[in-house]
Amino acid sequence: MPSWRLVSGMFVGFFASLLLVGGIGYAMVEVPDQELAAATAQSNVFHWADGSQMATTGGKANRQIVPLDDIPKELQQAVIAAENASFYKDKGVDPMGIARALFNMAQGEEVQGGSTITQQYVKNTYLDQSQTLTRKFKELFISIKVGAKMEKDDILAGYLNTAYYGRDAYGVQAAAQAYFGKDSKKLSPAESVFLASVLKGPNLYNPDGGVGSAATPKANTERAEKRWNWILGRMVEVGSLTAAERSEITEFPELKKQKSKLSGQTGYLIDIAKSYVAKTAGISQDELEKRGGYRIYTTFDKDRVRELEKAVQKSSEELLDEKKRPDTDTHVQFGGASIDPDSGAIVAVYGGEGYDKGHYTNNADTLGVPVGSTWKPFVLASAMEYGTIHTDGQPLSPQSLYQGNDLTVIVDQNGKPIPNAKGGPFRQKNEGTEQWGMITLDKAMQHSVNVPFVQLGIDVGLDNTRKTAMNLGILEESFDSGNMNNASFSLGTSTPSAIRMADAYAGFASSGKHYEPFSVTKVVDTKTGKELPNFDKPKKEKGLDPAVADNVTKVLENVVQNGTAKALADLPFPNAGKTGTTDENKSAWYVGYTSELSTAVAMFRTNPKDKELLSMKMVGGLPSIHGGDIPADVWKEYMSVAMQDKDYNPQPFPDPAPLGTVYNPSPSPEPTPSESATEEEDKEDDKPTPSAPAQPSTTCRPFDFGCEEDGGTTDGQTTDGGTLGETDGGGMNGDTDNGGTTDGNDSGTVSEGSIFGNTNSGGSNGRGGSTG
Repeated sequence: MPSWRLVSGMFVGFFASLLLVGGIGYAMVEVPDQELAAATAQSNVFHWADGSQMATTGGKANRQIVPLDDIPKELQQAVIAAENASFYKDKGVDPMGIARALFNMAQGEEVQGGSTITQQYVKNTYLDQSQTLTRKFKELFISIKVGAKMEKDDILAGYLNTAYYGRDAYGVQAAAQAYFGKDSKKLSPAESVFLASVLKGPNLYNPDGGVGSAATPKANTERAEKRWNWILGRMVEVGSLTAAERSEITEFPELKKQKSKLSGQTGYLIDIAKSYVAKTAGISQDELEKRGGYRIYTTFDKDRVRELEKAVQKSSEELLDEKKRPDTDTHVQFGGASIDPDSGAIVAVYGGEGYDKGHYTNNADTLGVPVGSTWKPFVLASAMEYGTIHTDGQPLSPQSLYQGNDLTVIVDQNGKPIPNAKGGPFRQKNEGTEQWGMITLDKAMQHSVNVPFVQLGIDVGLDNTRKTAMNLGILEESFDSGNMNNASFSLGTSTPSAIRMADAYAGFASSGKHYEPFSVTKVVDTKTGKELPNFDKPKKEKGLDPAVADNVTKVLENVVQNGTAKALADLPFPNAGKTGTTDENKSAWYVGYTSELSTAVAMFRTNPKDKELLSMKMVGGLPSIHGGDIPADVWKEYMSVAMQDKDYNPQPFPDPAPLGTVYNPSPSPEPTPSESATEEEDKEDDKPTPSAPAQPSTTCRPFDFGCEEDGGTTDGQTTDGGTLGETDGGGMNGDTDNGGTTDGNDSGTVSEGSIFGNTNSGGSNGRGGSTG
């Protein structure tokens, strides 16, 4: 057993070694130079898929160093109260915070915050933004030296002059100009506290919005206002603001309109690529921007991007006249995306008019616009993949017969009618009253008849439909959380992005293969000359059984040849797709594909103040907008040019293998004349039984639709749980297409029936649903 002298000697030696290492580390580091840090900032360079340069961001930082006297006391105190209340007392480091970070890194976990203002200043001016042990040790030694050699006021001024505030602004002077159009010394207390708030992380706290589904303008504004209020309260708590002074600061400051030099689609493309790089490389959006020095090679085809933009612009110019029709033709927006079915590469997007035009929300990569009847193929694919209660789990053939008549009673999996609000049987509404009778699922898809797919969704199970959608790339966060167990879920109340819809339909085009969508093929760190790891192409996954995917494609080819997308039948290459339009005509979609390219196009209107969707009725002077006209026109204009590219050789789709059991039941009861005649007085009975309100979704979404009031009908529609009308793509001129429904409508209304007797409480979009 070792003696106490040996043990004590070992401890002395160990601590002596630590002191020696610490002394050497302390001696080797230098105090940072904020001017040098600004001068050595590097750009991020983005490249098109062909290797040519697309754009650069960053570079010489937008920074002007100002003395502490030009920084309002309220801003200084707000930052100290929020980030490091012991700043004027501590030694510049937080030993427990560093120990926690080192422990987390050693365990392979995410590195947490906890740095002091001194440490943040050191990181901003002297170190890169990597989360490594080496950098943490450097940060420790430099921070100790800075704390010992620099005055606290100089450290605080250095931090506020080097921090990143968003809007490409480094330092408080640039931030004051970017957000408020004034010098920092003229900032009001409310404005000062705002800049302290955004330091938490501009990507999530800048009200303009940032990159990623969580960083919407609405979500960011809510976070910024919450933190703004918290900091004011914290200032009172630490004694830098009196309660009386706090009570005088009541209005969240108004921000100057954001400006950008990025034109066309460039801003949206860069944000998509940055988001992918940050996620794949494991660094934050803000640190990616601050560090710079990367060459980022994307999947974006510059020809396809320009062609898609031109197609949208052409349709907009032909349709819209804001001066002539200011009440209807304003705030109309498009979103679009193209995916390579054989790789998942994002080939092109249309995100909006451009950052330079003041449109910063990326309409190609945003959640919030219900997809309507473009969801129905997922319901059909689920029945083919998993079978239904009528086939004992065996695949269901698209030639199976379902009742298609308007106001058909929907039953649960036990065959019992789903109750409406007054306890009577819930009846699903179609658009129009055509008596389809027993109709094949193939024909029901062709004419987008609602009733068969509402019943089919229940027969196959909504969980199975969601499973199919997710296997094809639809994100769970885009599901209509307040409508998960309601019959109308099968009619497209969920809100995937255009990128995700194009990716999901790419699974049909590729005979069931699924690739996660990606936008970056390679990232080179110009400071080291090395490529960042983990940027390999996504691996192939099974989305659907090949026979299922090919049979769905056959059905969707029929939609083009004979149904609601017949306007595309004359294209000189094989194509398949589905139209979709939502209730009250608030959005319209077309999602279609060839064997080489899958493309989704969405059209909608939003209120610029609250981002709530607006009706598109009378847009362009038309009674309504359908998925089969304007969105399909954009798709046709774009794809007809894209498919002429020498790199594409459009091929016929594979002949589908025979699949599924033909379900041919006895006809279900049709509504009696008396029931139809009393439809008006029974509309309230068509509401399903109300359930307890759903809890608000925690998923960040660009549009937070408010609950609509109980109310009357519009074109046969009622709100808040009643029958919600929907039309879809039969053409703008009221033509009847090939025996389909009249008035240019391809489908019908959505009623909020519930599978288990529960009802949709409005969910995250505040409506029972959309479409047909």
